[in-house]
Amino acid sequence: MKTWGMRSDFAYEGTVLTGTTIKFGKTGKTYVSAEQYAALRKHMLNRTVLIGTSRTDTDPESLGAWLQANVTPVAIASYVGPILLNGYAERLDRTHIRIVR
Repeated sequence: MKTWGMRSDFAYEGTVLTGTTIKFGKTGKTYVSAEQYAALRKHMLNRTVLIGTSRTDTDPESLGAWLQANVTPVAIASYVGPILLNGYAERLDRTHIRIVR
C-alpha cells in the first residue's frame, strides 16, 4: 500500500476493528490496537484535521500528533491515514483528512 504522500510503500495486517500490525522501511514495525483506533475515531469524528506526517513539526491538532501522543512516538500518520481511508475516513486534499465513522 502507498503511504499518505505516495512516495513509498508499506504493508499491514489486520483491520481497524481488530488492530493492525504495520510494517515499514526495512525493519520498522508497530502495532495499533482496535481500542486505539476506536479512541482516535471517537476523538476526531467528523472533524477535518491535518494528517500531520512530519516527524519533527506536527500540528498539535493533527492525526499525527494524536498518534504520537497516544500510540507511539514514531511518526506513523503516513501509514495510519491510508488504512483509515478503507471506510473510516476521507482524504480531502494533500494534507487534510476527515474521520467519517
